[in-house]
Amino acid sequence: MSKTRVVITGLGATTPVGGDVASTWEALLAGKSGAKLLTADWVEELPVKIAAPAAVEPTEIIERVKARRLDRNAQFAVVAAREAWADSGLADVELDKTRLGVAIATGIGGLLTTLTNYDLLQKGPRRVSPLAIPMLMPNSAAANVGLELGALAGVQTPVSACASSNEAISLAADQIRLGRADIVVAGGAEGSIAGLPLAAFGQMMALSKRNDDPERASRPWDVDRDGFLLGEGAGVLVLENYDHAVARGARIYAEFAGAGITADGHDIVQPDPTGSGAERAMLQALREGDLATGDIVHINAHATSTPAGDVAEAIAIRKALGKVADTAVATAPKSMIGHLLGAAGAVESIATVLALHHRLVPPTINLDKVDDGVELDIATEPRKLGDGDIAALNNSFGFGGHNVALAFKSI
Repeated sequence: MSKTRVVITGLGATTPVGGDVASTWEALLAGKSGAKLLTADWVEELPVKIAAPAAVEPTEIIERVKARRLDRNAQFAVVAAREAWADSGLADVELDKTRLGVAIATGIGGLLTTLTNYDLLQKGPRRVSPLAIPMLMPNSAAANVGLELGALAGVQTPVSACASSNEAISLAADQIRLGRADIVVAGGAEGSIAGLPLAAFGQMMALSKRNDDPERASRPWDVDRDGFLLGEGAGVLVLENYDHAVARGARIYAEFAGAGITADGHDIVQPDPTGSGAERAMLQALREGDLATGDIVHINAHATSTPAGDVAEAIAIRKALGKVADTAVATAPKSMIGHLLGAAGAVESIATVLALHHRLVPPTINLDKVDDGVELDIATEPRKLGDGDIAALNNSFGFGGHNVALAFKSI
């Protein structure tokens, strides 16, 4: 295995609780929920009327003409990528763009463009936008970020349901370790709060129906959880070759240690109840990062607030970490931001990196009584992490049995 070290030098986000990383992190530490009752006309007939929309509209940030040429999914990606790039300090560095790559994932892609143009088609084919295909294609977000940055090392789009953006981060690290790039801008974006996804997820009984109490609807690990809350936004990280970062005097948040990517081979929707695939992903991440289970002090869990998924993950964590699961502080950001699908892993990787950087774990909210099947040390208030060299895991799992675990360590 390559000994090339990969570090995180830039962060960018737009989420249901903040329009950038600073406001999102502040809201997570404060236990603020981004859940809302939706009021649009199309919501009226839906059984699920709640979601976690972005706190700041991307059209308030992106130039008007450019925004009109981007699906909402890509708008979020561009907003987060711009912040991450500025945060990294690379905008002020003369770069060889053939050594710069992009890996921006999505779970669904340009769904709003697809739905809008299908409606327009009913009024005649000439009503369909000539930009519909470039806007709706799943790689649109990655392509537009790559075009903005002038990335020439490769622009890629993993699509693995809710594990997509963690897979993108893993892919970015691989590109650097294989010597194909020095810098990769990686993450994920999703903008799919619309009638079709809400109706479809609702028909699957996957969403919470707490329309009368949106802020308490997402309740990972709680005995009364009844499904997840659909969210939207983006998270983007700048991954960089360690030597390259040090040579330019970059501020380094944390080190990317390793990744584990597995499949359940169990069901298109339901997780393997034994947690076997998730366990293997976590153990792979530790092995790749040359980490022992005892090095893990924090777990940013996938924990979506579904009855089956939360328990399966808890079982997997217990199997992978053994007694360390008694002391490694677990948290579930989806209790506040909902489930951002293909963007979830990236936003939560940012939270994991910041937890290591600030040595502080955000709480899980709405946890009144822990399910008997969950044996973890869960933070319900901000929790401090110790001194010295520490490491953390971030889990993402998706429909189809996709499992991706990422390991990060302090630096």
